[in-house]
Amino acid sequence: MASSSNSGIEKRSIEMVPDNERHGTARSQFTLWFGANTQITAIVDGALAVVFGADALWAIIGLLIGNVIGGIVMALHSAQGPQLGLPQMISSRAQFGIIGAIIPLVLVVLMYIGFASTGAVLSGQAVNLIIGVNTPAVGIVIFGALTAAVALLGYKYIHVLGRVSSVTGLLGFLFITYCVFTKVDVPGLISGSSFAFPAFLSAIALSVGWQLTYGPYVADYSRYLPRSTPASKTFWFTFGGSVIGSQWSMTLGALIGAAAMTETGNSFVENQVSFVGDIVGGGVYALLIFIVILLGKLTVNTLNAYGAFMCTLTILTSFGEKTNIRRWTRAVFVIGIVTLTVLVALLASADFLANFKNFVLALLMVFTPWSIINLTDFYLISKDRFDIPAFYDLKGRYGKWNWRALVAYGVGVVVQIPFLAQSFYTGPLVEKLGGADISWIVGIVVTFLLYFFMLRNRSVAPSETIYPDVEALDAQRSRG
Repeated sequence: MASSSNSGIEKRSIEMVPDNERHGTARSQFTLWFGANTQITAIVDGALAVVFGADALWAIIGLLIGNVIGGIVMALHSAQGPQLGLPQMISSRAQFGIIGAIIPLVLVVLMYIGFASTGAVLSGQAVNLIIGVNTPAVGIVIFGALTAAVALLGYKYIHVLGRVSSVTGLLGFLFITYCVFTKVDVPGLISGSSFAFPAFLSAIALSVGWQLTYGPYVADYSRYLPRSTPASKTFWFTFGGSVIGSQWSMTLGALIGAAAMTETGNSFVENQVSFVGDIVGGGVYALLIFIVILLGKLTVNTLNAYGAFMCTLTILTSFGEKTNIRRWTRAVFVIGIVTLTVLVALLASADFLANFKNFVLALLMVFTPWSIINLTDFYLISKDRFDIPAFYDLKGRYGKWNWRALVAYGVGVVVQIPFLAQSFYTGPLVEKLGGADISWIVGIVVTFLLYFFMLRNRSVAPSETIYPDVEALDAQRSRG
């Protein structure tokens, strides 16, 4: 049977990738994540820091701090891929149990749908501006079809798209940067900035949340690297691509958002893509930038669709021992997921920026505890020793539920509520902190302490990692 490294369409889904199908180098993670982050949604995320209160200079500094913090966590997840050869959320069964892992999985699927929907809204703007159509539904539907096509092809073509969008993103963002610094009064925007601690923390939270939302699926792409790939290389190439790409985009966003705030009417709030097109001069220059935006969003939305498919299958296979899925089944799932995201995008609220900010910060609240539990177990408790066949066995060493992990996760989420500062809810302790939202910091500390001290002497990890029989895996696949 042809391996996924040289066949046209990916054949692996939620099972482990055997060594004979591993390929590539850690460098591929840089191009993938750089391309995924040089895109319009990252620009919007950076602009949010300014639109909702921070001065441009302190917004940029806060975004950088957040990208570094979140990038470290995200890259630590990525480093797990070559060692295990598993989708990220399958390995989460080691912490929560096979059935228990469904709880964070459901939240991950909702995250994918939310991000894919916001991406479809922005990409629909780009498509409509390219083809000269004013009906939002047209661009959204066209973009949805493109997303489904690439996601169906799988890992190999997603990486090809990542490389293409890295090149186009680099050229396009160089041009946008040139236009911003030559057409916008950047010195005037950053001079005389006043420091506001709550807004500064909000900027940090926006970029931390941006990076952490990659955590549940970043290893889905590093798992195809050879097992001999050094964890340090996987970490640094992933970290570099994600942090450099996102910080560049968010810095542009902060400056563009600050420039928009000085204009009457603030057209950026109405149409983010069109505003960027105006900055680069309109005409053919704007058209080229719209194409760059479209390719960048196609990369990341394909990752969202692919990741939602992987998590949905993980949920549905939690109650049995089936580890592989036929290609036609995957096609049905992917098309269904993309259709749902298109429908959500079509029904999206007109108050896009406010809702997007709330969405990112809400994700930070629910995924911070999950990341801390997963990383604490992998690096400090199990120490990269796992029984991979047991991930698919309800009667195996990991069992159905790990109530200690679930308690740590639940407490890690709930303890953040008094510290939340969002438009739809403000916790009772926020005012005492001068309006600052430190919920995610509280979540990190409490979750780590609870999980580590409850599980450090209760590890069920084997003495060394147990791998499944590759021939048995393929025989099972051939039987369907």
